[in-house]
Amino acid sequence: MGIGVSIFLIALGAILRFAVTATVSGVSVHTVGVILMIVGVVGLVLSLVFWAAMGSWYPGRTRTTTRTEDCSDGHCMA
Repeated sequence: MGIGVSIFLIALGAILRFAVTATVSGVSVHTVGVILMIVGVVGLVLSLVFWAAMGSWYPGRTRTTTRTEDCSDGHCMA
């Protein structure tokens, strides 16, 4: 489940929980909304953890460090 799907489930769950006043026999619309919000939050957290973990070892991502020294006074240390 990606970040977009997670946000969609959170939004849909919030709509069902807070905005819908219709009743359905045998199903609590408010409970379905809460469940969708919980699933969306869990999916969002797992997606963010996955992307954060992948960013540390993904070979396409490199870090370059550039060091510069001011040697204008003749006191450069190598």
